Amino acid sequence: MEIQVRTDSHIEGGEKLKDFVKDTVASSLSRFGEQITRVQVHLQDVNSHKKRDNDKRCAIEVRVAGIQPLGVSNSDDTVEQALAGALDKLQSRLDTSLGKLGRRD
Repeated sequence: MEIQVRTDSHIEGGEKLKDFVKDTVASSLSRFGEQITRVQVHLQDVNSHKKRDNDKRCAIEVRVAGIQPLGVSNSDDTVEQALAGALDKLQSRLDTSLGKLGRRD
């Protein structure tokens, strides 16, 4: 599974953050095995000039063999919380989509 992480210029953390995101994504999606070929994670500070609730956004798109790409997003107070929420949503979508795919066989 290839994992790509992109951030806007207002997200701090650099390579340490990217490594954390890659490790978290790989761990969270490991049960889907080789069905997932690529994951793109986009982190954004929506209100970079102001401190507000839910201003960190995580959008994730996955490429899965045999189905169209799936995407989810989540906003929260921190990057870590936004990532966790997006991964929860993604796991649910993958369970549903891959479950439907399995029933066709």
